[in-house]
Amino acid sequence: MREREKQMASGSVTKRCTCRDKKTGRELGAQCPDLGKKRHGTWTVRQELATGADGERRLFRRKGYDTQTEGQVDLDRVRTILAIPDPGDDDAIDNVAALLARVSRTREPLPDAETVRRLLKTPHILNAHVIVADYLDMWLANQRGRKSGIKRYEMDVRCHLKPHLGHVRLDKLSIGHVIDMFDAINEANDAIAANNAIRHEINAKRKTAKSRAESRALCAELRELPPFRRTTGTSTQKHIKATLRAALNRAISPYRLITFNPAAHVEIADDGRSAKALVWTDSRVEYWEETGLTPSPVMVWMPEQVGQFLDTIVDHELYAMWHLMAYRGLRRGEACGVRWMDLNEIEESLTIATQLVQDGWDIVESAPKTKDSHRTIALDAKTLGVLRRHRKRQLEARMAAGETWTETGRIFTNADGSLLHPGKISKHFNRLVEFSDLPPVRLHDLRHVAATIHLAAGVQMKVVQEMLGHSSDRVTSKFYTSVLPQLAKAAAEKGAPRSFLAGQHRAALPSIVDADLSAAGV
Repeated sequence: MREREKQMASGSVTKRCTCRDKKTGRELGAQCPDLGKKRHGTWTVRQELATGADGERRLFRRKGYDTQTEGQVDLDRVRTILAIPDPGDDDAIDNVAALLARVSRTREPLPDAETVRRLLKTPHILNAHVIVADYLDMWLANQRGRKSGIKRYEMDVRCHLKPHLGHVRLDKLSIGHVIDMFDAINEANDAIAANNAIRHEINAKRKTAKSRAESRALCAELRELPPFRRTTGTSTQKHIKATLRAALNRAISPYRLITFNPAAHVEIADDGRSAKALVWTDSRVEYWEETGLTPSPVMVWMPEQVGQFLDTIVDHELYAMWHLMAYRGLRRGEACGVRWMDLNEIEESLTIATQLVQDGWDIVESAPKTKDSHRTIALDAKTLGVLRRHRKRQLEARMAAGETWTETGRIFTNADGSLLHPGKISKHFNRLVEFSDLPPVRLHDLRHVAATIHLAAGVQMKVVQEMLGHSSDRVTSKFYTSVLPQLAKAAAEKGAPRSFLAGQHRAALPSIVDADLSAAGV
């Protein structure tokens, strides 16, 4: 306390001028004989601050006041700020001293006491005019949750937010700044798309080059071009906006650094280029076989293609899981996490109550994706039979493993009973698809397959929505109404029946040797 009082007493308001000694040329300062005149010279505020950690002397000094009263007002403000930290809080005292020293050095306006009190709650950014880049670094450092989610935040900040907005003062960030950022991203997209098109064109010529010299020349042209890059699509831009909005919400509360969130008032227009689901019709399969290209990122198998896939892998140790995903639309994490205790054979149902998700490369158990994802799914007799055969197979594996078996209570596990890794499951599925000689679909597309099969069979949209765990049937309708006409047309052309129910497989194809497919670590 005595040290605090001593420091407060070391402040002063003095009058000085810039008159110089005619002989030496040095400023007279307080020795000027004309200082007594009312309009001669200016007043200077000087206040000692707590020394730095290295013993460095720190001082608040500001000159240019026209009157002593004006200087005294600012000195009193400085002393009020110095009195804010508790006497024993050395960190807060040091932070306040550092703040005042910087304000003195940069000649920024003195912050008011309330602002300093707010900033003391966030000592990493004890700065009345922190820039967006520094604030985002602090915000990221305080994030908690899944590693994958934090990494996505970090990518948004590193690749987009800091390059475009990092230099802007947080309290000056406006809607216009955010709009300019997305305009710049879209301009870059146009340039990237143009460069990618040129690369594709030259690469196509290289593949059909008639001589080595021509091929080498085209390769040289490719080396001169920018590398192939992916554009920042609408969904990514929406995630960038969500990241900025979340960060700025924290700046409003609890940090109270700003009072307005500009990201909340910026709309990301849908460019209409969102991936549309397409059915693997004969013509699209033919196109894929000729070019190796898929017509859309989201592709859906025809019912007979689903049957071919399941018949091909009928002897695989995880056949029951692929069957359940293809006919009941479970998500990857839900299939990995479903437990035997969730299966009710009497009521012929399966409850989705938990899931396994990938956090970085770790496996984490969590609740289903949304509250609507927590659901009970009705099972048909054939699916129940598949699950019973799988239980028998698992029990045999458990007996063979003996003490090395890991009991998890999961329906689907690795060969030793341990948890399935969602990432490995996706890779393994891709190998099975390739083995089955079918056009490619993603593992998540099995969920779309389940929906289209049920809708094509005349099941009501509401029932399908509840099976998939969507929040409303509008979500289901938005995606699948474009798929049904394609499916119906393809079925009509083939003269196929309109009802595609579980179990309508083709004749069984040669079984798979599980050992050949264990390379994915499943």
